[in-house]
Amino acid sequence: MSSYKVNKTEEEWKKELDPESYRILRNKGTEMPHSGKFNLHFDNGSYRCKGCGSELFASEMKFNSGCGWPSFDNAIEGSIEYQQDRSHGMIRTEILCASCGGHLGHIFNDGPTETGLRYCVNSLSLDFNADE
Repeated sequence: MSSYKVNKTEEEWKKELDPESYRILRNKGTEMPHSGKFNLHFDNGSYRCKGCGSELFASEMKFNSGCGWPSFDNAIEGSIEYQQDRSHGMIRTEILCASCGGHLGHIFNDGPTETGLRYCVNSLSLDFNADE
């Protein structure tokens, strides 16, 4: 059994997520750059895990990195889990939802803000809740 707060069977995940979001969140996929609906999205609100609804990023943390994926310079405390990723001949740090283990993307140390971080996230792993 998983150590995550949100535990579902693969059949439950497949039923609840569209096929592309399932591919990214559950099978560590990546969407094409510049294709995601949140890449150039800058409304006020919060970005949540599409798998479980946990709040991950506030809109104030988002910036336009030009990399083709939504980018954030920080995450809501305790919302992200970090794992080494050695796939594709690279060593990177994968970011996962701390509540359900869904793959979100990767974090890099090349951000332009004072944190120096760039959380590079797949739009298909996110939902957005606008401020009222």
